[in-house]
Amino acid sequence: MNKGEKNKRRAFIRTLGLGTLGALAAPYAFSLPAKPVKRDGAPKIILFQGDSITDGGRSYNKDWNHIMGQSFPYLISSRLWFDHIDQQLMFYNRGISGNTVKNLLDRWQPDALDLKPDILSILVGVNDVFAVIKNNNPTTVEEFKLNYEQLIIKTTTALPDVKLVICEPFILPVGQVKENPDRWQQEITPRQAIVKALAKQYNAVFVPLQHVFTDATQKAPADYWIWDGVHPMPAGHELIARQWIKVVKKELGFPR
Repeated sequence: MNKGEKNKRRAFIRTLGLGTLGALAAPYAFSLPAKPVKRDGAPKIILFQGDSITDGGRSYNKDWNHIMGQSFPYLISSRLWFDHIDQQLMFYNRGISGNTVKNLLDRWQPDALDLKPDILSILVGVNDVFAVIKNNNPTTVEEFKLNYEQLIIKTTTALPDVKLVICEPFILPVGQVKENPDRWQQEITPRQAIVKALAKQYNAVFVPLQHVFTDATQKAPADYWIWDGVHPMPAGHELIARQWIKVVKKELGFPR
């Protein structure tokens, strides 16, 4: 084969290769949906409020890389956004690390009521227990109840159609809790009872979490689910997310 014939052969092979790549890429380049999903009307707003368990290291700006944090609100929102594209959902995370019920009450107008959520999920209470144990500006059980009830009343007065989802605070005997488990249990038990009673009184959805974590220790040790007795591990956040979706679906028919 002379030099001219070799060049022609190489050119033919290059052309053939490019054509094959083009044919393979074509379905991906042009496979747009014939009828995109319609997204008419105002979105349904779901707001997560609480402390560090909700916060999950979220950003406090509009950076969508981090805006939902790395905790159970992220898991819930990503799953429901993916599975229910047609339902025009909008999720917000306004949890702040270290918050007690009183802290939520102080910032409730801008961080909750002004967002006008359709569904408002609250998980708070363990920092109220921590404050008592560490004697760091503690509040009594009675004050906890008063502040939590004010939170609910403010919400239902300003947003009469809102659906409240009240999550039970929880602990496991590991980390800092293991140092004094009886004291932690003594302080969290009445607050868990208050949260459950308020949910019933104000017709809110109650998401039980303590028994979910306790039962999970039959499958793996406590520190597999919660690393310090208070803050969930990744599997613990998945546990909350699954329980939240299960209960809210049953009680509210959401998502439909």
